[in-house]
Amino acid sequence: MKIASLTVLAALALIAAPALGQSPAEAPASAVRAPDGAGAGTLTVQDHVEIEQLYAKYNHAIDSGNAEDWAATFTADGVFNNRFNGRDALIGFVNNWKTNGGLSRRHWNSNLLISATPQGARGSVYLMLMDVSVKPAVVLSTGMYSDELVKTANGWRFKNRAVKPDVAAAKPAAPATPDKPASPR
Repeated sequence: MKIASLTVLAALALIAAPALGQSPAEAPASAVRAPDGAGAGTLTVQDHVEIEQLYAKYNHAIDSGNAEDWAATFTADGVFNNRFNGRDALIGFVNNWKTNGGLSRRHWNSNLLISATPQGARGSVYLMLMDVSVKPAVVLSTGMYSDELVKTANGWRFKNRAVKPDVAAAKPAAPATPDKPASPR
């Protein structure tokens, strides 16, 4: 319900801004408030659009093996998976990804949630990683990204990004069956 309300508010801001003599980017920041409470900060409609574009740039860059562009979606001291810290490590991650079959993979994201924080924004999105080297393409893994985002002089960037892979639930043990009596011949 909160997401639907935010969507309606965002649409109203886009419609009302020209009537007020403002471009949508200049619409009041209060047009879209974080659903998670007071003091969390605010995001404009333009912030939402720019953050969505950041997610797309991230996927396109890694899927094409462009290490420089992928690293540029992070801050200079950005962290991926609590393991790759800073630009050089991020570039190294993608270069390793390329040599280990990464160019035959595609990242698919859906159900993006963005909320304002005092430092910038928090994002989460579902991930489906596909192998497109086979037909039909197959799902390699699924999971969810959890992100901390900040607005820099160069636009929105990931400050910290971690992926949590989905883990298949353990299958319940088959029910025990009593020994069957031998059938008569």
